[in-house]
Amino acid sequence: MSLPIDPLRRRLLGAAVLTAATDFASLAVAETSPAAAPPSAGFPPLRHIEAGPLSIAYAELGPADGPPVILLHGWPYDIHSFAEVAPALAARGRRVLVPFLRGYGDTRFLSPDGPRNGQPAAVAMDTVAMMDALSIPKAILAGFDWGARSADIIAALWPERCAGLVSVSGYLIGSQAAGRQPLPPEAELQWWYQFYFATDRGRAGYEKYRREFAKLIWRLASPQWRFDDATFDRSAAAFDNPDHVDVVIHNYRWRLGLAQGEPQYDALEARLAAAPLITVPTITLEGDANGAPHPEPAAYAARFTGRYAHRNIGPGVGHNLPQEAPRAFAQAVLDVTAA
Repeated sequence: MSLPIDPLRRRLLGAAVLTAATDFASLAVAETSPAAAPPSAGFPPLRHIEAGPLSIAYAELGPADGPPVILLHGWPYDIHSFAEVAPALAARGRRVLVPFLRGYGDTRFLSPDGPRNGQPAAVAMDTVAMMDALSIPKAILAGFDWGARSADIIAALWPERCAGLVSVSGYLIGSQAAGRQPLPPEAELQWWYQFYFATDRGRAGYEKYRREFAKLIWRLASPQWRFDDATFDRSAAAFDNPDHVDVVIHNYRWRLGLAQGEPQYDALEARLAAAPLITVPTITLEGDANGAPHPEPAAYAARFTGRYAHRNIGPGVGHNLPQEAPRAFAQAVLDVTAA
């Protein structure tokens, strides 16, 4: 079934909800408090692997022979969104890998002259390339924001590589054609930063004020999350990556059809534009106080045709769900492949 509107924007359009129902009930999972956990001791020393166009920096925890789990962060966040989740999974015998996405932290492009491409297919392929480089044939993929989109893409296009999927805000696969569709003014307001980034002024502003910008997004997207300066600063260091601004700006301009991608991803983007079904075991999550634009769970349930469940997480949990509700996120990863 073709979806002409990007699923990430469906709620804002007031589109009709898909009528196909899932066989699994929605669950409400409570965290004890929306307050930020105190900064952890951090991850072990980072490892690096050459994969595709990148040298990917990643943290690895847990036994080397454990079932692999790859945790994928979003914008404007970093691997510390999983600072509590990763050790919890490692303690349960999982081999946990947490990479910095392209343009974040110590991840670097191998070529000084190559395009700093942020299009979704390219970002998703980085994880596939990392799995290939580390000889990981299959892993549980779990993420939010950009990371959830990458996990969705891999699960849809290469289900043989995905043992299970945990995706915050569900089905986030879209296309340039969908991104070009105008929305009602109130809906467009939710995407104000995309229009800002479409201008030279916006690019210069993000370059100059990237930390202030990120802190604003954190507050808007998670209005009840009481993170402190130490928690923010720990993640904000990742935005000092020399390619960060280029990758972010290209990502959002590509979505609006204002920037071209690389030709080698054209076939993948064409497949994604058809909104492929996801057949692997999946748990989708949504915070009850998510202030970022997101679809209603019923709008995407029919896109998941394998074993599937949705969980609403609260109280007061916003967009950065793994950092705000680490126990609920880790439990979903443990549960997704359970019989």
